[in-house]
Amino acid sequence: MYKHLLVPLDGSRLAETVFPAVAYLAEKLGARVTLLHVVERDAPVKIHGQRHLKEADEARTYLDGAARLALPAMIPVEVHVAAAGEGGVAQSIVQYAAGSAADLIVMCSHGHGGLRRLISGSNAQQLIGCGKISVLQIRPPEEGTAPAFSCRKILVPLDGRPEHEEGLAVAARLSKACQAELLLLTAVPTLKTLPPERAAAASLMPGAAAAILDVNTVGAEAYLSGKLRSLQSRGIVAGSETGRGDPAEIILQVAESSGAGLIVLGTHRKAGTEAFWSGSVAPRVTNRSKVPVLLVPLSGTGLP
Repeated sequence: MYKHLLVPLDGSRLAETVFPAVAYLAEKLGARVTLLHVVERDAPVKIHGQRHLKEADEARTYLDGAARLALPAMIPVEVHVAAAGEGGVAQSIVQYAAGSAADLIVMCSHGHGGLRRLISGSNAQQLIGCGKISVLQIRPPEEGTAPAFSCRKILVPLDGRPEHEEGLAVAARLSKACQAELLLLTAVPTLKTLPPERAAAASLMPGAAAAILDVNTVGAEAYLSGKLRSLQSRGIVAGSETGRGDPAEIILQVAESSGAGLIVLGTHRKAGTEAFWSGSVAPRVTNRSKVPVLLVPLSGTGLP
C-alpha cells in the first residue's frame, strides 16, 4: 500500500485544501509525507490571486510552516524545494517522485476550464502521462474551508477487461486499511452513447448492435458478481451496480448518488490531445468530479 505521499504545493490556499486527505491517508496507511514546491521559470507574480513563491528560501519557509500547522505531529513530514527542469512543473514532480520513492502524489485540482483544459489535460492526468505513480486529485470547495475526506465508500469503475483491474486491486487494499465498503460499477453504452469509432459501425446494423449491447449488460452483471464473490471471500464489504449510457456520465452520477468518498480509476498513461480525441474516460471524470479521484496507472494496453 502507499507508504510515501508526495504533496506538490504552489503556496496558494487552494492547493492547501488537500491537507485533510493527506492527514487521513498518512494516518490510515502509516505513510510518510513530503511537501514539494517546484520553483517555476518565469513564474507569474500571482497564483490563484496570491503572491507566487519564486525564491527557494521563501518556499522552504512556507513548506516548513505548512507542515507544522496543517499536519498532525505524529506524521513524519519532510519538505523539499526543486527548480523546474526543461519538462516543466509536471515533469519535475514526476522526477522527484521517482527519485524519492514516492508512490502516491496528492494534489489539488485547479486550472483553466472549458476546451483548453480538456485539450491540455487535467494536472493529475498530465502527471499520469509523465510517470508511473498513482495520483489522487482533490477538487477544492467553491468557497469556505478545505473539504473533509473519508474513504467510507469507494467507487471502482470496471470495464470487464482483466488488464484494467489494477485499480480494483488498489481499492481492495485501501478498503482494508480504511475499513471502507467497495462499490463496483460497470457502464454499458447505449447506441447513442457509443464512442465514435464504434458508433459508425453500429449505425450500419443498429438492431444487431442494440442486441449485442443488451447481451453485454448481462455479461457485465455476471462479471461483477464474480468479482463480488472474490472480494467477499476476503472479508471485504462490497456491492455492485450496472449502468447504461456514457461511462463517464454514469461514473459521475453514481459517485454522487451513492455518497462515495473516493473514485478509484485505472487509467493508461494518456494525456493532452491524445486523451481528448480518444474520448478517454479518466480525463472526463477527473475534470468534472466533485468526489476525489485516485488515478492508478495501468500496465496493460488499450483505452481506460
